[in-house]
Amino acid sequence: MSQMPADGQPSDLQAYTSLLREQILTSAEVKRELADRLDDAAAVAVQLVEAYRSGRKVILFGNGGSAADAQHIAAELTGHFYLDRPPLPALALTVDTSALTAIGNDYGFEQVYARQVQALGVSGDVAIGLTTSGSSRNVVAGLEAAREVGCVTVALTGREGGRAGEVADLCVRVPSDDTPRIQEAHTVLGHSWAEIIEAAMFGPAA
Repeated sequence: MSQMPADGQPSDLQAYTSLLREQILTSAEVKRELADRLDDAAAVAVQLVEAYRSGRKVILFGNGGSAADAQHIAAELTGHFYLDRPPLPALALTVDTSALTAIGNDYGFEQVYARQVQALGVSGDVAIGLTTSGSSRNVVAGLEAAREVGCVTVALTGREGGRAGEVADLCVRVPSDDTPRIQEAHTVLGHSWAEIIEAAMFGPAA
């Protein structure tokens, strides 16, 4: 990997440009590899459309950057993506700080998503757990709780899938071990699913 200069002088412009190019091309290559293995992602799209056609909702959760990705995807569904259309029900379990801190304090951080899923999830919902390593214990516990209440469970992970990939009904593995590259691909998947859902529910995007 290129070494970033430390002094930030104008003479470093070429080095910074080189580093940016390297990172962008690496990200593009991960997405190109993902594009060659989309069966699981397409199966997730089928489940999402079916859930919305049945009057169900989508529940998302993750940690750190994956928490932000969960909120991002939920916002595309409750707001809109391309079409001006009715809102679709989607919950990011990362946004309720009172629930997160109360459950974390009383039951431990591992249970912050499982307890919320048990309270809010119903049979036919789709629960999506985002974890780049596949081993985040609170995400795994959330997916396990979601299966218990009858949700379709989806793990969004990196290459290995980890425990999350084992407990979920469907696992979309991004072919990378690099956390930023995995998260970038998760965003592409979320955007793609939002577009597919809109087209299926309300007609193709203009």
